Amino acid sequence: MGTYSYVLRGTEIAMKETFGTTCHGAGRVIARGRAKRTYTGRKVREELKKMGITVKVAKDSALAEEAPQVYKSSDDIVEVVDRVGISKKVARLKPLGVVKG
Repeated sequence: MGTYSYVLRGTEIAMKETFGTTCHGAGRVIARGRAKRTYTGRKVREELKKMGITVKVAKDSALAEEAPQVYKSSDDIVEVVDRVGISKKVARLKPLGVVKG
């Protein structure tokens, strides 16, 4: 929620090596339960607001379990798939808003 997203282009290497697939997210480093015990939805909302990101969510607990800190760096993951040729970077997108239902 608080990190950049990317538009990626598939490659011929991906068709040969990974059946045309690439990453669709960065992957968690903290389990949902632990995230809810570690972070509060209100705190996550405040941090995102400081970054200029608007949040709409049904329950603040959903924000706690999806806090940006519970995921690997999307920049690092995308750098790897770009470097090995599975996907190529097209655009880097700055988050402006998040909707969690």
